[in-house]
Amino acid sequence: MAISTRRATPADAPALHDLAARTFGLATPPGTLQADIDAFIARHLSQSGFEQYLADPDRILLLTEEEDGKPIGYAMLVGGPIQDPELAATVATAAPDSIELSKFYVAPDSHGSGAAAALMSETLAAAAATGATVCWLGVNQRNARAAKFYAKHGFEIIGTKKFLVGDVWHDDHVRARRL
Repeated sequence: MAISTRRATPADAPALHDLAARTFGLATPPGTLQADIDAFIARHLSQSGFEQYLADPDRILLLTEEEDGKPIGYAMLVGGPIQDPELAATVATAAPDSIELSKFYVAPDSHGSGAAAALMSETLAAAAATGATVCWLGVNQRNARAAKFYAKHGFEIIGTKKFLVGDVWHDDHVRARRL
């Protein structure tokens, strides 16, 4: 399967929302209520949310597509200061000039196809092009598949943080890697 990755444009907001709606639940731990997943998607991953993300100069959104143009994955990098002081201190230990890999998802029917590795390669190149020296992310501590993937791509655990889905706080590992 031939795939390509490109910078997303405002016209991609519907496709990004669709991908987010199909993939966000994969990152939540077993037992997460579907109503909480749906509420998170409605609040943070709606089409209008993606329109705002695409207009934000501190964000870079990448879209991976099959040869026929079908979207199969996306990533979002977020620059700028980290708002949570405790998290900022954790990441600053790795490097003060960092960028967050906030979203990284590939459609389930494309798992194992090489799409995720290709998207990661392009994402890290885009992160490095910002001048950041470290890329960091949060991943649920019970998401073994994602943890294995991120470790394979050089992301090491540097701390922990909390992530709210619905009314439930989940435990994430904070991982970082040099660019």
